[in-house]
Amino acid sequence: MTKNKLSKFAEVHALPNVVEVPYAELLRGPYALQGKWSDEFFGNNFPVVLELGCGKGEYTVGLAENYPQKNFIGIDIKGSRMWTGATTAYNKGLKNAGFIRTYVELLPSFFAHGEVSEIWITFPDPQMKKGRKRLTSTRMLAHYCKVMKPGGVVHLKTDSNFLFQYTVALIHLNGFKVEVETDDLYASEFADEIRGIKTYYEQQWLNRGLKIKYLKFIPHAENLIEPDVEIEWDEYRSFGRDNRSRVVDGSEV
Repeated sequence: MTKNKLSKFAEVHALPNVVEVPYAELLRGPYALQGKWSDEFFGNNFPVVLELGCGKGEYTVGLAENYPQKNFIGIDIKGSRMWTGATTAYNKGLKNAGFIRTYVELLPSFFAHGEVSEIWITFPDPQMKKGRKRLTSTRMLAHYCKVMKPGGVVHLKTDSNFLFQYTVALIHLNGFKVEVETDDLYASEFADEIRGIKTYYEQQWLNRGLKIKYLKFIPHAENLIEPDVEIEWDEYRSFGRDNRSRVVDGSEV
């Protein structure tokens, strides 16, 4: 681990807007703020919104700035990435932005049923080989439904056609209510609401001429079924994950 990463871990640990809880502590019972995030962490009664796999936290910070009447919490296990968003939110004095360093699977240990009103999933790894790890899999959606209020919505923004098609198939197979479905967000009528917020990876995709897909849907946890469909794999990778793969004039080289 580099010295820079170590210093970021230390700084994140000291920030008042970041929560880190040892797994051993969660084994003894739910986190103390379960059911009390708005009242005791944020000091208000605003709805709680999560960004899962928040990475650098750009979306958590951007949403908190755009929607001051909601509380936003970024979730990620990588503290060195979270440092960017957490320090930005702290330096800007954003009282409605917080972060939790943990695994997404542990959400029910942090939040009570019905405590979360919305979930954002922004440019996750599509996990083409590992279906159980996809952030829109039935396994993960079952975790989300344990903490979401009835009628709570999930937002997915992705560059990945594989993940988009997989999630569309899953949504329709399980009868989820769809509020928005578009395979080209910035050419659609739905872009204005979230046009001004772009993550590091999103700008990377746009610079490469790739289309951004967006889904907004209301899940449930009743008898969830995984789709059994053949979907063509994405043929490119993020620069951040593999610098050997890039697009020039729309072609992979």
